[in-house]
Amino acid sequence: MAFRTLDDADLKGRRALVRVDFNVPMHEGEVSDNTRLRAAVPTIETLRAGGAKVILLAHFDRPKGKVVPAMSLEPIAPALAKVLGAPVAFGPDCVGPAAASAIAAMKDGDVLLLENVRFHAGEEANDPEFAKALAANGDLYVNDAFSAAHRAHASTAALAHLLPAYAGEQMRLELTALDKALGHPERPVMGIVGGSKVSSKLDLLRNLVTRLDKLAIGGGMANTFLYAQGHDVGLSYCEKDLAETARDIIRLAGQNNCKLFLPLDIVVAETLAPGAAARVRGLGEVDEHERILDAGPETVERLCRAMDNSKTLIWNGPLGVFEIPPFDKGTVSAARHAAALAKSGKLVAVAGGGDTVAALNVAGCADDFTFVSTAGGAFLEWMEGKELPGVAALAN
Repeated sequence: MAFRTLDDADLKGRRALVRVDFNVPMHEGEVSDNTRLRAAVPTIETLRAGGAKVILLAHFDRPKGKVVPAMSLEPIAPALAKVLGAPVAFGPDCVGPAAASAIAAMKDGDVLLLENVRFHAGEEANDPEFAKALAANGDLYVNDAFSAAHRAHASTAALAHLLPAYAGEQMRLELTALDKALGHPERPVMGIVGGSKVSSKLDLLRNLVTRLDKLAIGGGMANTFLYAQGHDVGLSYCEKDLAETARDIIRLAGQNNCKLFLPLDIVVAETLAPGAAARVRGLGEVDEHERILDAGPETVERLCRAMDNSKTLIWNGPLGVFEIPPFDKGTVSAARHAAALAKSGKLVAVAGGGDTVAALNVAGCADDFTFVSTAGGAFLEWMEGKELPGVAALAN
C-alpha cells in the first residue's frame, strides 16, 4: 500500500496532531518501561526539525469514556522529556478550551502531550463530532501508533479523514517491514506460529497457508494438530473439539502447496515448574500423566534447516512454555538460529506479538531480527489479512 509520509509534508509553523501509543507500563506512578516513548522520538524530532508544533494524542488503559485520575497521561510527560532531551508540556484535556489554551501557548518546535483521549466516550465510539473537536486543534495529522491501528477509533481513523494525514517514522518502519514479510516478500517464505490456542488463531492459520511456502506450528497449538492426527497427548493442553478444524487446515495447506511443519518429537514433563524433570519423547510415546511443554531437538533442527532454505521468515508465538526453564530451549534455539541468519543477511526475519517479543528477549536475540513489532492485536490482524482502519486512512 502506498501511504503518505512526513517527507511529503510542509511542517513550518503547522500544528501537527500526532497519534502515539503511550499505553506504557507504570510502577508507583512512574513509567517502568520507556520502549514506546523511545519509539516516538524519531517522529517527534522530524516534526520539531521541520518547525512544527508537536501535539501528542494518546490513550492509557481503559477509562471507558470517563475521567479516571489514575489513568491520566500527566506522569508520562516528564518521562518523555527525559527520553527526548527537551521540555514536554502537558494539556489537561485533549479537546475544548483547556487543549486550545495549551496549544495557543506553543512556539514552533515545542512538544505538548494532551490528556488521555479515552476520557471521552467519543474516542472508542469513533464519534465524528469528537473527531472534529480533535481536528480543530491541528493543521495536519500524523499516525505513529501501528499498535492501535486495528481500532476504528476517533483518533486513529475518523481524524485522519479530516486533516492531511501522514504516517509517522515508526509507522513507516512497521509498514515497510511488514510489506517485506508478507506483502511483497522474497521467496521462499516461511512462517512460525506458536502459542497455546488454535481457536485464537484460526483466521491467521487459514490466511497464512494460502500465502506462505512453509508454515511451522508450535506451542500448545501443535498439540491440537497432533491429537487430530491420532497421537496421544496425555495431560497436555489441547482443544480436542477443534480436531476437525485442524484437519481442515492441514488439507488447505496441501491444496495451496504450503509445506506444514508439525513436531517430530516433543519435550514432556509431569509438572510445569522451573527445573522440572523433562524428557524427550517421540510422537505416540506420551504417557497419560505427562504434558507436552516444548518442541523436541529433532523438531527444532528441522525448523532450522527450513530457515536455511528460506529467504523470508515471519514469526508469531513461541514453540513452548518459554517462561519456565527448561521448556524454553526449543524457542531459544530456533530464535537464535533465525537471528543469526538475519544478522548475516541471509534471511529477512520479522517477528511480532507480545509473547513473541518476550521470547526473543529471553533468547537475547531480538536486536538481530530484521524487524520486531511490539504491536499485539494489530500485528495479528495484519497477519490475518485484515484491513487495519488506522493504516487504510493513510493510503494515497
